[in-house]
Amino acid sequence: MRFIVGYTSTPTGRDALALGARLAKAADAQLDLVLVLGRSEAVGTADYQAKLHATAEGWLAEAAATVPGDVRIQTHLIDAESFAEGLLDASRELEARFLVIGAAHGGLLGRVSTGSVAGALLHSAEVPVVLAPSGWASRPYAMTVPISRVSCAIGTRSGAQHLLEEAIGVTRRLGAPLRLLSLVALDRAGSVAPPEAVEAGREHAESLLAAATEVLPADIEVSTEVAAAPGVEAAVASIDWDPDEVVLLGSSRLASPKRLFLGATAAQMLRELPVPVVVVPSAPAK
Repeated sequence: MRFIVGYTSTPTGRDALALGARLAKAADAQLDLVLVLGRSEAVGTADYQAKLHATAEGWLAEAAATVPGDVRIQTHLIDAESFAEGLLDASRELEARFLVIGAAHGGLLGRVSTGSVAGALLHSAEVPVVLAPSGWASRPYAMTVPISRVSCAIGTRSGAQHLLEEAIGVTRRLGAPLRLLSLVALDRAGSVAPPEAVEAGREHAESLLAAATEVLPADIEVSTEVAAAPGVEAAVASIDWDPDEVVLLGSSRLASPKRLFLGATAAQMLRELPVPVVVVPSAPAK
């Protein structure tokens, strides 16, 4: 299994590297560190291009040297029209299982903000995209602390079963507890959740719990939580998040088969989540 990190010699790139190394270590996967040079940067004399590639190779070597010794790692320098295109090409060529990137520059510390690269990947990637919150690399033991929990926000629309299966697979690979979230978004601030809405959310969560418990090993804890609040963002904010967990979100039902397409609800959640986010492509066509 291979995890790609989209690397740049910037705080954003170091955040992605730290999270990718932690995930690869937990899953016993190979880490592939990919740096993309845009083709517009590759113009100039042969001497200039040689110096540019040598500098980029040096950045990759320096980054690889910071990864714990028990994580298998390879570095790759790619020329492409854009950073996103290079990562998409690499994910296909290397048959990656996950693609890890950092938050956009200038976002809130500890939050996931999306820029042009993340935007492109979140609407076209064929593998799960993992988003590292801003400042992740500055956390103590950012590369080595185990993943404490996998949370998964699952609704009732089409694609929910596929997302549950992905969450179960990630939980198996990381050996972490699984928490299944059911969000009940109310229509307006100050609303009291109708008992039937909360009960429906609870029943949905319990059905997910039964399905996950049936297939996961007995030593992996599975729990559920129902959050009711006025709006998706408020529901997310009402949940207690462990700083060392990751959360899975699904793609919009409008996504093409096996493709990522970030929907409106997931985009709202992204703005509030204080932990790494894994956005999962839609299910294959039947």
